[in-house]
Amino acid sequence: MRMPKRVKMVEVGPRDGLQNEKAVIHTGVKIALIDRLTEAGLPVIEATSFVSPKWVPQMADNAQVMAGITRREGVGYPVLVPNLKGLDTAIAAGADEIAVFAAASETFSRKNINCSIAESLERFAEVINAACGRGVRVRGYVSCALGCPYEGDVLPSAVAAVASLLYALGCYEISLGDTIGTGTPGKAQALVDTVAARVPLDRLAVHFHDTYGQALANILAALERGVAVVDSSVAGLGGCPYASGASGNVASEDLLYMLNGLGIETGVDLGRLVAAGSYISNQLGRPSGSRVSRAMGCGESERGELSES
Repeated sequence: MRMPKRVKMVEVGPRDGLQNEKAVIHTGVKIALIDRLTEAGLPVIEATSFVSPKWVPQMADNAQVMAGITRREGVGYPVLVPNLKGLDTAIAAGADEIAVFAAASETFSRKNINCSIAESLERFAEVINAACGRGVRVRGYVSCALGCPYEGDVLPSAVAAVASLLYALGCYEISLGDTIGTGTPGKAQALVDTVAARVPLDRLAVHFHDTYGQALANILAALERGVAVVDSSVAGLGGCPYASGASGNVASEDLLYMLNGLGIETGVDLGRLVAAGSYISNQLGRPSGSRVSRAMGCGESERGELSES
């Protein structure tokens, strides 16, 4: 084992977590959530996405969110960008880091973004090249890294092929996403081993959903392989509209509690993170998806504070 001494937590709640909420969330609530997450000490907070509001109406206020958040020096606020138009809009709104998504499953790629994997990589090549040319960092995601809702198991070699292409195109970091949460620790380690043979280990991140209750176990397995970047979502927000039954991402509070117990540094304050999760859960009118938050008895103190702001 080569457990890292420090882990970078990448918070995806404001974007990946909120994008599928059916009720429109007020811009002020989104801004307040991101500011709370910043105060908690998170080093990276995925803020919003610059996709067509036709497809993701929840993110239609992307420019207002970017204009309203209080940025802290040294904290990254990446945004999801699907194409060159989205890139231009994101940069105009002040984004200095973007994220692009590709899939390791042909069927999922066609269902999700209406094109093949090869076609998606051709599109992203233009986006990545344009972004890098304008001084904008690019993070790459690979969906269905441990399973596909349409094809079942996905070969680690298929994931490695997509990840290595994204890395070669200019992505500084590649996040391997278990989109439907079917992965297990052994499969997670095999995935990391295979991808790390083609992409430097220090450029890899993991992104687990907790559909089968395996997310923390999978993260621990990846940490044992030396992965030191982990995506998570405050209060366990999120899911996948293209993956039936896929529950939310692993809760940031639960991840941090585990990392603290392992003596791994993060720079994130658990109390403030739990408060941020309680805040957004109360705004959404439901209990937090974080077991740590529920165990600490949090979730009622800030109900409705910015529901009309």
